[in-house]
Amino acid sequence: MPRKGMRSLCFSPRTPSFSTSRQSTTSESTASSTNRRRFSESMIEQTIDAAATIIMKWDADTSAYAKVTSLFYESKREALQFIRSVNELQKTMHLLVSDQGSRSEKLVRAQILMQTAMKRLQKEFYQILSMNRAHLDPESVSTRSSRTSARSSTSDFDDDDEIRTAGDSISEIEEVSSMAMSDLKLIADCMIASGYAKECMHIYKIIRKSIIDEGVYKLGIEKLSSSQVNKMEWDVLDLKIKNWLEAEKISMRTLFTGERILCDQVFATSDLIKESCFTEISKEAAILLFGFPELVAKTKKYSPEKMFRVLDMYSAISEDWKEIETIFSFESTSTVRLQALDSLVRLSESVRSLLMDFESTIQKDSSKTMIPGGGLHPLTISSMNYLTLLADYSNILTDIISDWPPPAKSTLPASFLFSPDSEDSTAPAISVRFAWLILVLLCKIDGKAKHYKDVSLSYLFLANNLQHVISRVRTSNLQYILGEEWITKHEAKVKQFTSNYEPFAWGEVFASLPENPTAPITAGKAKDCFRKFNASFENAYWKQRSCIVPDSKLREEIKVSIGTKLVTLYRDFYNTHISTVGDERGARLFVRFSPEDIGNYFSDLFYGTVSSGSSSTSNSVSSHHRRQMLRSPLRV
Repeated sequence: MPRKGMRSLCFSPRTPSFSTSRQSTTSESTASSTNRRRFSESMIEQTIDAAATIIMKWDADTSAYAKVTSLFYESKREALQFIRSVNELQKTMHLLVSDQGSRSEKLVRAQILMQTAMKRLQKEFYQILSMNRAHLDPESVSTRSSRTSARSSTSDFDDDDEIRTAGDSISEIEEVSSMAMSDLKLIADCMIASGYAKECMHIYKIIRKSIIDEGVYKLGIEKLSSSQVNKMEWDVLDLKIKNWLEAEKISMRTLFTGERILCDQVFATSDLIKESCFTEISKEAAILLFGFPELVAKTKKYSPEKMFRVLDMYSAISEDWKEIETIFSFESTSTVRLQALDSLVRLSESVRSLLMDFESTIQKDSSKTMIPGGGLHPLTISSMNYLTLLADYSNILTDIISDWPPPAKSTLPASFLFSPDSEDSTAPAISVRFAWLILVLLCKIDGKAKHYKDVSLSYLFLANNLQHVISRVRTSNLQYILGEEWITKHEAKVKQFTSNYEPFAWGEVFASLPENPTAPITAGKAKDCFRKFNASFENAYWKQRSCIVPDSKLREEIKVSIGTKLVTLYRDFYNTHISTVGDERGARLFVRFSPEDIGNYFSDLFYGTVSSGSSSTSNSVSSHHRRQMLRSPLRV
């Protein structure tokens, strides 16, 4: 737009570069000064005339050619000449102000030319920014910057043809991007030096902000209120969180990084201008981006998936924290850093709250249904699924709960406080917290074991569930969090449970046989022992046939432990006294099982119907199976 008046100039007449020594003591110095002034005036006039020639050529108000043609695209050589002429004109104006004051006719002419030149440069600046939107998008700029760094880092390996070829190859897009950035910097430097920084910044901010805003919009980042987030169904919010995780990655790798690089390069001569431009362009979008996790952290939505989404967002911000501090390093962008930090704080608070909710859910589980066969309780399965998934975030959780006070033990029976980690004041906070949560689970499982009328089943139930816990620990990151000592202690507890199971389940069978199976006894006594053994073994077998031991290793250990002892004892008794009960026909009346039969019957035990998902030997499940794993009675 044409200007209503001429821009006032504020040049200092005391600038040393344009000072003229005045020595009036001799006629020789006066003559010399006069000659210099004449020469200077001649040079000034030539400079103004030369500038006028090229400036007026590209005046869109007086030239139809200039109106439809781009200076920088038409002739780069002429564009450089235009910039040089403007810079020389600026120097001349300084000299005129210093020597002749602001009323000089030459200065007035120079000012008019300068305004015309700036109008042209504004148009060129706008055209380059507009026509190169695709080449100056943040992704192209950030990619070019990273490839430039890569070429620099491989410059020492020029003997390698592949590396040299890859390092020297610049795509056409990168070349255009590089040229556009160079032209923008050339124009910006000229306009700033000529006192037109405000106009230059205005054009830059309008165009570049539209690109950043458009980029954020395409990434799916929108302005939401806390009430809007709270009203969302979890599935909808979950999708928005997934989208945010991807958007945050792209924004930090390309969008804001590329914009900062471009801003720093175009306005390299002025820290204040580059800060002002970058802040106005990126601040609003960045605050919108980093404000979303805080809204999610505050929402009251409860879902097993929420914990892991919160941890994912915390991880995304914390991993990019150095980049956030670098990109938004200006004082005027401190609100962006504060927003990102606020979100981290809110997310960490949410994680702690969700952990307490998880613990509370375990403690409040009031189901009294006895699991058939002493198998795995759904609470054990779902809780360990949850904890093994949490263990994959051990590094993040370490940061979050490092200064969290340890849990109070007063709410649990003293007999359950056997975990070395939970009592060790030097243990990491994360180890203490996980050990505590498992302890809460085991305490609840112990309470449920008391509902069994059959004591043997209660011990088998305890052994099965603790073995499942140990197996999940061994096959996940929990093994590194809890440590080998924790595992060893709890494996000893499993052996204690199975040892208690044996006498209650098979004690009558052992008792039916004499302590010394090879000692001589009467035929009547032998027949009575065989009858008692038949009845007690058959009764025990049919009871234990419905028992479940899902873990193959534990199942074999129990069968070997009981079977070996019982088969050995019975074989000794059988071989010693089978002949005393009569002939073959008589033996059939009293001896129902051979030693081999006993072994075969044991091989069929502990294969009760195992519920889906109860295998305790499965590996730690990856994050994309979370939803399937967390479909269980446990809800936190």
